[in-house]
Amino acid sequence: MNNKFHLAFKVKDLESTIIFYNLILGCKLGRQTEHWVDFNFFGHQLSAHVSDKIPKLDYCGNVENLKVPIPHFGCLVENKVFSTIQESLEKHKVDFIIKPQKRYKNKIGEQKTMFFLDYSNNPLEFKCFKNELDIFKD
Repeated sequence: MNNKFHLAFKVKDLESTIIFYNLILGCKLGRQTEHWVDFNFFGHQLSAHVSDKIPKLDYCGNVENLKVPIPHFGCLVENKVFSTIQESLEKHKVDFIIKPQKRYKNKIGEQKTMFFLDYSNNPLEFKCFKNELDIFKD
């Protein structure tokens, strides 16, 4: 078995969460109760738990003069998957915190990136590296 990550996070309700992660992002549904739901998040396990205490966003991250919310989560995907997600977000009128763009152009780590919020105000980032070997390079 390849290593997989597991992330449990807070959501306001299961109905809008299932719409967002299953319908918009295309994540397959996993196990579910009346209080939580699992998703296959691009090969990883994501567990959404209902809470009435969703934390406020903190835009304390500064990357290439862009303010990004910390914490956030997401996935490194291939270019075709990145484009499919972008198109689905646009089709469903999901606003971008940071619109899809290229960062570190012509440098090690060149990548496409986009930030957006799920329906519970959780920030997500998706990235697509020009060269996958650059992911951990200085």
